[in-house]
Amino acid sequence: MIRTLRVDLVELLPDVVDPDDPCVERLTRELASRTGVMGAHVITPHPDRRPTLCVHFNPVAVSVGTLATEADAAAARIVGQFGHAVFPIRAVAAEDASRRIARQLREIEGVIGVTVNLAAQQARFEFDRTITSPERLRVALRSMTYDPSRTRPDGSVVRRNRELIVAVLAGVVLMIAWLGDWLLGLPAFVTLPLYATTYALGGFDLLRQTVVGLFKGRFEFDIDLLMLLAAAGAAVIGAYAEGALLLFLFALAHALEHYALGRARNAIAALADLAPAYARVVRDGHDELVPVEDVALGTRVLVRPGERMPVDGRVDRGQSTVDQAPITGESVPVDKGPGDNVFAGTVNGEGAIEVITTRATGDRTLDRIVTLVAEAQTQKAPTQQLTERFERVFVPVVLVADALLIVVPPLAGWWDWSHSIYTGMSTLVAASPCALALGTPSAVLAGIAQAARKGVLIKGGAHLENLAGIKAVAVDKTGTITIGRPEVTDVVTLEGPTDDLLRLTSAVERQSQHPLAAAIVRYTDAAGIVAPEASPMESVTARGARAIVEGLVVSVGSLRMWDTDGVPAVVRDAVDALQAKGRSVVVVRADARWLGVFGVADRPRPGVREVVLALQAIGVRPVVMLTGDNRGVGEAIAREVGIDEVRADLLPEEKVEALRALRRQYGDVAMVGDGVNDAPALAQATVGIAMGAAGTAAALEAADVALMNDDLGQLVFAVNLARRTRVIIRQNLVIALGVIGLLMIATVTGLAGLGVAVAFHEGSTLVVIMNALRLLVYRGDRS
Repeated sequence: MIRTLRVDLVELLPDVVDPDDPCVERLTRELASRTGVMGAHVITPHPDRRPTLCVHFNPVAVSVGTLATEADAAAARIVGQFGHAVFPIRAVAAEDASRRIARQLREIEGVIGVTVNLAAQQARFEFDRTITSPERLRVALRSMTYDPSRTRPDGSVVRRNRELIVAVLAGVVLMIAWLGDWLLGLPAFVTLPLYATTYALGGFDLLRQTVVGLFKGRFEFDIDLLMLLAAAGAAVIGAYAEGALLLFLFALAHALEHYALGRARNAIAALADLAPAYARVVRDGHDELVPVEDVALGTRVLVRPGERMPVDGRVDRGQSTVDQAPITGESVPVDKGPGDNVFAGTVNGEGAIEVITTRATGDRTLDRIVTLVAEAQTQKAPTQQLTERFERVFVPVVLVADALLIVVPPLAGWWDWSHSIYTGMSTLVAASPCALALGTPSAVLAGIAQAARKGVLIKGGAHLENLAGIKAVAVDKTGTITIGRPEVTDVVTLEGPTDDLLRLTSAVERQSQHPLAAAIVRYTDAAGIVAPEASPMESVTARGARAIVEGLVVSVGSLRMWDTDGVPAVVRDAVDALQAKGRSVVVVRADARWLGVFGVADRPRPGVREVVLALQAIGVRPVVMLTGDNRGVGEAIAREVGIDEVRADLLPEEKVEALRALRRQYGDVAMVGDGVNDAPALAQATVGIAMGAAGTAAALEAADVALMNDDLGQLVFAVNLARRTRVIIRQNLVIALGVIGLLMIATVTGLAGLGVAVAFHEGSTLVVIMNALRLLVYRGDRS
């Protein structure tokens, strides 16, 4: 008999974001070699889901407990030896040059693998911890041309904008050469050096990277090569002006691309700068400025009015309002007092507060957000992966076809060599897929950046694309639809004044730890009721409690406290009416008098009904509630907030099966929960969405999307943003492929020359970039 052990791969290898990561292969290979194991592999139920490790074994030869322990131990050894790190890079190249750059970075000692995302200007390294470390990688990167700090030193405007300045200078020289050549008729010995200067300025970065690669034995069929060949071919046939124009526009386009994409990257990078570098630490009654990285857990920090919070912590003294928009996206400042949590990067209001530090630098909510978004930017969306596979085939095919276009017509006597080479060079430019390469990653990067600015953390392009396609959404009840804390909703007075009901009940319930008792105490306190003294409370198991108050025996609880035959009809009717509305019922009796009945329920969050209606209005329907509560309670809440369907009395494993059923029925389904208790269901959904993730490490790690504020309304914004991103990606693909197709036809047939091909090629690249950057101002008011 063969059994199967299934384990969440992310739990074993938390740093691994790709099921194809070499660490996964190492783990499966090691486990497969164990005695009694028949095989080990990874399954991914859905392309965007958390992968699962499956180990098939003979239970006679090895127990499931032993195998689980060995899997943990093997994963620990792998994690101990192989690490992952994300670093910013600066690479002036076309998007498909990422493979060439990754190969160069892989030559750093100790590096095993590299994934490069040029749109995000980031590289994700896998390295051997026994050979190198993140700090050594950082030092090695600083010695290379890809280190961003080498080209953007503080205070040097020229160095920071070198790429743009060189491109503009190339354009100026080209303009002088063209005016001298075509208008003034200057001799070639004057204009040729000017064209050559334009070649040198416009093609310097391209040529340098290609030559360095050749000397190191590297050669890539990429867009850079297409551009160099086209420019060189133009020079060979004497089309110096067209070749110089190509290199000038190519250099200018790249400078503008990196400037434009920098806006999207800076939207995320700015998060890291939100928290101040120094904290005002209180010691011996005085405060002093200390570097924030030196602030230990438990340290008392003073935050003055108008200052940003330097640490994550708990308010110990003082009252204030705090603007949490940078972390949670909340538009209204939140009141904070003793016991409330605050987050680094948020802005204190008009009151000074003292905060006890609860998280060290590196573990703050802000730090985790920056790290997770950096990881998200290196994860490629399905559409981007598809276009990259297309490019890897398309570029070599273009080179071969172009070579035939240059050689065959002259040999057949159709064209002369000059015309054939010129047409071939024009076609090379026309077929270069720059816009195709940048259209998807730029849109994904801008979408993730805008979401983070609004308090929605989307952990990768795949999740952004899949969020756009959800057809239905399942929501947990407690803590998602409802506040997660019972409150008094109804007070029915039966005998005597309402004041007696409230006073006597409050006196008894103050001694109880039951959630329903706490709800009644909060209600009476809010009503300004002063409770009289009561004797020690006597608890009646599973029924209620009683105590003597003002000489009366006051009993508080369910109807099970009394013989139902002795309960008056008016009391039973009141209880039945409240239970029909989904309320938990508390009955109060003082001696022989039935004082009244309280209805208690976990109330819906403010604005939830509007959110549910908004989801339904944009086509996300049905909205299904999954709850472990009884059906009566669930349906009462559902009716109140407009939810389409309720699945109640569910255990955690039954929620997973409910998700599977919803996906079979509707396709792509999102699940919204707290990110911890609902982790199995979140993992089963197409997109798992965690509520209220600010300050909750487990919630940030558990879900694909985290709503940093306890505001379900952010879900509507996230879906609309994802759909807008999908629309822009499709627009960019149509623009890119359309321009490539039309230009190839036009250049081959002679309708367009090299100059037209260059202008339209570079123009289309800038169009898709600017189109993507529209997401940075998206407000979510339409899908």
